[in-house]
Amino acid sequence: MQINILNQNNSIFNTYIAEIRDISIQRDPLRFRKNIERMGEILAYEVSKIFDYSAAEVKTPLGIANEKLPSDNVVIASILRAGLPLHQGVLNMFDRAENAFVSAYRKYTEDGEFDIHIEYISSPSLDDKTVLLVDPMLATGSSMELAYKALLDKGTPKHVHVISLIASQAGVDYIRNMFDREPISLWLGAVDEELNAKSYIVPGLGDAGDLAFGGKL
Repeated sequence: MQINILNQNNSIFNTYIAEIRDISIQRDPLRFRKNIERMGEILAYEVSKIFDYSAAEVKTPLGIANEKLPSDNVVIASILRAGLPLHQGVLNMFDRAENAFVSAYRKYTEDGEFDIHIEYISSPSLDDKTVLLVDPMLATGSSMELAYKALLDKGTPKHVHVISLIASQAGVDYIRNMFDREPISLWLGAVDEELNAKSYIVPGLGDAGDLAFGGKL
């Protein structure tokens, strides 16, 4: 499985990682969402480098230009609600992409344990398409696993690129071990070592959905 971690190299991307983590900057939800959108654009650009390309002739006012254009049929799939700003950033780069949405949430028990539940899926056919499955946080990997398996009911993708901003090492290991032989690649902003007792990434950034859209009951 190909695993790509962007903050291992120096770039402006690291500024956005720092800002979405920063507790003082997080008080501005508009800036938080915008930074996630920017990071989605950068990650989408990186993913595009390994697409299939074909030659195309483009007529200009002065002649014919030969360009290589991506030939993948792209579907962007996001896990609601936290995935929406990241989804928009990726969509900004693949503006002709189809779109899919998966509703997943943690259902907690009285003793603090939780299960992941899938409530809703809206998706086109995924047969032979390149799927970009986006979620800002890859904590335990359970939500991503269930979303991926649920999407397979809509067809067999050519390849799935999982895009997350911050992952735990445990989540990365889980996805790698679970899907090592599947056509899946991981594209991550940063990987943190710790996952606490409530399965939150440490240092992480907190609850991405609440920071982007406000708290919930």
